[in-house]
Amino acid sequence: MSQINGVMMQYFHWYLDAKDELWQRAAADAPKLKELGVTSVWLPPAYKATRGAEDVGYGVYDLFDLGEFDQKGSVRTKYGTRDEYQKAIWALKENGIRVYADVVFNHRMGADETETVRAYRVEMGDRTKVSAEAEAVEAWTRFTFPGRGGAHSDMRWSAEHFTAFDLNTDQGPAIFLVENKAFSQDVDQENGNYDFLMGADVDTDHPQVREELKRWGLWYLDATGVDGFRFDAVKHVDAEFFLSWLHELRVETSRDLFAVGEYWSYDVEALHHFIEKTNGQISLFDAPLHYNFHLASKAGQDYDLRTIFDNSLVAQQPALAVTLVDNHDSQPLQSLESVVEPWFKPLAYALILLRRDGYPCLFFPDYYGAHYQDTGPDGNEHEVWMDSHQFLIDRYLQARHAYAYGDQYDYFDEAGCIGWTRLGDAEHPGGMAVVLSNGDGGVRRMEIGQAHRRYVDITGHIETPVETGEDGWGEFACPAGSVSVWVPAEQ
Repeated sequence: MSQINGVMMQYFHWYLDAKDELWQRAAADAPKLKELGVTSVWLPPAYKATRGAEDVGYGVYDLFDLGEFDQKGSVRTKYGTRDEYQKAIWALKENGIRVYADVVFNHRMGADETETVRAYRVEMGDRTKVSAEAEAVEAWTRFTFPGRGGAHSDMRWSAEHFTAFDLNTDQGPAIFLVENKAFSQDVDQENGNYDFLMGADVDTDHPQVREELKRWGLWYLDATGVDGFRFDAVKHVDAEFFLSWLHELRVETSRDLFAVGEYWSYDVEALHHFIEKTNGQISLFDAPLHYNFHLASKAGQDYDLRTIFDNSLVAQQPALAVTLVDNHDSQPLQSLESVVEPWFKPLAYALILLRRDGYPCLFFPDYYGAHYQDTGPDGNEHEVWMDSHQFLIDRYLQARHAYAYGDQYDYFDEAGCIGWTRLGDAEHPGGMAVVLSNGDGGVRRMEIGQAHRRYVDITGHIETPVETGEDGWGEFACPAGSVSVWVPAEQ
């Protein structure tokens, strides 16, 4: 469960440099995050990946190597050593911040050895179409972890522990389904069946695999003390596995571990299906809401703001929605690029941080800014600057923790200017009003439940205060293409 008015931060992005020493930075940043009102931090994958200290972490090689062993060209991961990781977690927890670990169960990459495997060719665009005859293939499916030498676990992985794998053949990239294996059916139906994503696809139905991943989970909790998990690529793994794995860890540790899954689909019905299959035990990132933000930012004043929450998870299952503006996959030049334009981000963050529903997640470069270069889909090199919105996010967080309580009244009756109020409660009196526009400046007459009270715009966009009438209503404004947040003036 998230805390009341809790706020998560995704404390990384795709293009961080190893020289940034993220684990050390997180430890040093912990007191400031607490002061801001961040209540939980989602840290990137902490285990050794196939490109060692240059890997973001999703090309998983060895779950048991947290930057402790000389493997894949380095002891450390991109973010630091195991000792630095543990110190970062301790520092965060000492400041009352929960820590969520990024867990990738779907695939493994960077095998140590090949082996001859009989397998069927699978059509890339339709995974339901499989060749009639199996063929002998030299597959990278043997993981022996020689650098770890059996520490923490002596299991060695081979083709029997995987469902499928990919290879670059003379005919180009190809997917192979291991003989006597089958793709899981309770996965996303893109490409006919989206069980296979990349690398060597972990067979989560294999008894030895299930036991090893459970053993790893218990070891990881004991070694790190994290408070929960962010599950990567859940639409590619049978939903039942996550429910079973999480239940076993909760029972054996007697801990109410939080979990959120990345089911990156803009079809909210697909998210509902996963939630149903996991008995509502795992929250999901609200990818459909992110996509609405993306579309709204591209369309400008032509977007109908009254529809901003249409077909979103937060509108339909708010208790299980982790709301976000952008993440490491949607940021510029990434595989799922769906950028929320800079002008709209202040509006989007107001929509996730200052409303009643959802568990909002901040994105590292939206707060700190970022600058990087990479090759884009067009094959050309691009330079990207991501703006910091720290000034406004700081003020939103202050308002969230001081005033975002009690009943919420929505005023979503104009296409280009919407608003809402929070009436406050006994412990957090005064209320709050928010107005935003994607076109001309707007004014919304709204009820805030406070008679003859002065309100000021903490964004600094409008200097003239608003005073409510005897009926507790006021005329709250915002500038063109912007947002204003009105809170009680100091008495």
